[in-house]
This record gives sequence, C-alpha cells and structure tokens, in this order.
Amino acid sequence: MKSRFLLPVLLFATCVLRGQHLPVMNAGGPEAPLYGQAEHYPTGSSSTRFERKYLVGNFSHFDTLFPAHIISASARPWEFLTPADSPKIRYFHAGEHFLITDYLNHQPVTGLLIARDKQILFEAYQYGRTPQDRLTSQSMAKTIMAMLFGIAVSDHAIGSIEDTAGKYVPELKDSPYGRSKLIDLLHMSSGITCQSSEEIEMQTLKAGCRQAFAGGAHFQYSAPDAQVLGLVLSNAVHRSLSDYLEEKIWSQIGTLSKASWNTDSFGHDLGFCCFNATLRDYAHLARLLAFDGAWNGKQLIPKDWILRATTVSDSTPQLAPGKPVPFFGYGYQVWILPGERRMFVLLGANGQRIFVDPQSKLILVQTAVMDKSIDRPKDAETIGLWLSLIHHYGEP
Repeated sequence: MKSRFLLPVLLFATCVLRGQHLPVMNAGGPEAPLYGQAEHYPTGSSSTRFERKYLVGNFSHFDTLFPAHIISASARPWEFLTPADSPKIRYFHAGEHFLITDYLNHQPVTGLLIARDKQILFEAYQYGRTPQDRLTSQSMAKTIMAMLFGIAVSDHAIGSIEDTAGKYVPELKDSPYGRSKLIDLLHMSSGITCQSSEEIEMQTLKAGCRQAFAGGAHFQYSAPDAQVLGLVLSNAVHRSLSDYLEEKIWSQIGTLSKASWNTDSFGHDLGFCCFNATLRDYAHLARLLAFDGAWNGKQLIPKDWILRATTVSDSTPQLAPGKPVPFFGYGYQVWILPGERRMFVLLGANGQRIFVDPQSKLILVQTAVMDKSIDRPKDAETIGLWLSLIHHYGEP
C-alpha cells in the first residue's frame, strides 16, 4: 500500500458482520420503472439496443438481437465456494462510508460478484436478472481477444507482435491498417482514424480509414483497431475467435454455462465487442486472470504475456495511468490502475467491469445498464468500492 492513491481507504476498517443470504436477488433496481419494470424489462430490437427502456432486456439477450456463435460450457464444471450469507461489506466514497447495499441502491447493476480465489464474498442480481442470464460484455471482449492473442503468439501461429496486420490479413495489405504493427494495435496506438468508429466491415477498414498520426505515438481508443486484431487472430489460427476461446480457455476453466460471441454480417466474431456469459462464468475468467493465466496449476495463457499486457513499460509513457484517459492507463486492450500494485480492469460501455488483483486473487465482476445519456460519476463509486475491498481483503 505504498501508493498515495490508496491512502483514503486506510481511514476505516471493513466490517465483517454477516449480511444477506447469497445470491441477493432483487426484482427492482435504481430507477427500475425507467428500465421497463412494468413490462418485465422487455427485449427490444437491434435499433433500440441502447434505449433505456430496453437496456435490461437487450443486455441479457444480446445474442438473440444479433447473430452470434455459441461457445460450449466446460465438460468439467468447477464451482466457487459460496457462504450461506455475505460479509457486511463497507466501502469509502466521496468522504462517506457506505454498505454494499447502498452500492446496489446507487448503481444500475444487473449483476455484481466479488470473490477471492475460490471463495465468493458477495453475489447479487437486480432488475429480475438471474444466475442463468447471459449478460453482455460490451468492450470487455477486447481484453478476452487480446488474451487469446497471447496464446496464438505462444503457439507460433503469430510470429511476432512487431509484424504488420497485412501479413495475416492480405485484404488489408495496401491500407493503413495493413501497414500497422500489431503491438500498436494492441496499445490502441495505430494512429489511424476512420470515417466511423462504429463501422468495422472490411471495406471500411480498407478504404475508409487514414493514417492521422505515426503508429505508436498516441493513444486513441478505437473499435477498428480491435476489430483488425480479431481478424488477424482468426486468420492466424484458422478458426473463429469463439472456437479458439472454447478450446484454449472456456472448456478449461470449469465454466458452467454456454457463452456466445456476436458476429458481423459476414460471420466474423467481433474482436471489439459483444461477448455474452453468465456472471459466474465471467468470474471464472477473472479468476484465471488473477492467477496470471493459470487455472488450478495449468498455465493456459502465457504468464509473461499477461505481465506485459497489464504493465506499462518505460518505452510507452503515453500509456501510463492518467495519460490515455483520466485515472486509467492502458496495456494490451486492457486498462491499468495507478499505483505500484499491479491491478487491471476490463471495461465495457454502460458499466460492464471486471477488476483483477493478482496479488490477493481478488476479483470484482459487474454487469450494468448505465444510461450513457446521463452524466454521472458512476466509476468513482465503483473504484471506491474496489479500493476498500483491496484494503480489507488485499493481503496475499
């Protein structure tokens, strides 16, 4: 706890009195009527996917709104240990102490799971969601894709991250993206801008993008950068991202349920978005990352890849915490927290979050339906909760 950033949470002790039975289930949630509670949180259509009334329904049915590949559960399921009830977790935010129930009252989360190694500490669902619902990741999928990238490098399917994308995607060879180094794409530093950040079809990637900055010089968050990486990976391993994930990770970490990965109109898994899984299975993935790619002693993702992916090097000072965006730094398609302690976060739009602390094996998984049209400092409270958890549970 050497970082000054963590000092505020040292001013209190987290209470360990017993709390509610787990999992905590709530048919409502903050401002539930605005999310369609009276209509049992209806599922809309592709055109209404971000309308507030349909967020709960859509975000738990994303793989029915859009085409998706199914990923089978593990043949060898593994279960977290679950206490009969939860510790009465307290956290510090905006100069005040709160209970975990206050967090649920403040935040429009559909699911929240906190665990340390094999032990679940807290699990809750709101807006009528259940442990069986597949909840969408939004951009957390970028980190999943980047971890698969490390496996492909280890398997020698990808020769080097100093290679250019055009080596693996010939259709892009004579375009700015084809000339981009893979490491720059991993760092969101291609320097390429596109006509639309939401357009990731091949024709747009070939002809609708231009080189605005030198590769590796500037951070610029970019869905096309991640989509190109997904195309590189799929071509290099000669299979879809979902098939590769199922073989290399999903079948190996005791997942309990099917997952899915949304595809584009050509059947390519979206490297930048839209993986769907249950909260418990997201926690399995988070636990794998907390053990730096090892699952119960078996190394699935190369440890040196995860260390490089989640650490800012001296050669990339523009990616240090606070430089790419306020507060966070950036690694290989993953966000890095400030301070000497190595902690990292998978972030997705509308409040999707996975926090990981390899030192203590502590994880926090959150799925949510934050309305992006409303400006609220939601992440500040989530960070306050996380740092409070680290203070109490963060010793190895």
